[in-house]
Amino acid sequence: MTTLRVVQGDITTVEIDAVVNAASSAMRGGGGVDGAIHAAGGPQILAACIERFPDGLPTGEAGWTTAGDLPARWVIHTVGPNHRAGQRDRRLLGSCYRRSLEVADELGARSVAFPLVSAGIYGWPKGDAVACAVETLRTTPTEVEDVAIVVLDEESADLVRAEIG
Repeated sequence: MTTLRVVQGDITTVEIDAVVNAASSAMRGGGGVDGAIHAAGGPQILAACIERFPDGLPTGEAGWTTAGDLPARWVIHTVGPNHRAGQRDRRLLGSCYRRSLEVADELGARSVAFPLVSAGIYGWPKGDAVACAVETLRTTPTEVEDVAIVVLDEESADLVRAEIG
């Protein structure tokens, strides 16, 4: 059975099997969580992205690379929908969590840290982003035992705690 929990802090410092990166479709680094993971993990993450995903990834998909200098073993990159740009199909957001768990299962990861995909620069309404994350993580069959939803601020942590129950 999968345990869901909230962690308030920096996702790049969580000691866990796999950390999920809210990536852009180009898979070349960027801002927010993506930039932080690339900066903390070092150039090997970008090199692996270029090698494994020369054409990037479509929205809702996920793939993995090394975690470089991060305390995790792997980075699972997922491309969230950009709400600000009109990508508002909630199924795409749910697919990010589902596909990330499937990739974690392929890797044999038993613990995974997720950010709130699309809830930052991509502008997905935070309350719905939290609801979609928790709903999808609870209902997706997986071998992952420990799922941490990692947020920076107390307000987001409270939203996740309330949704987890």
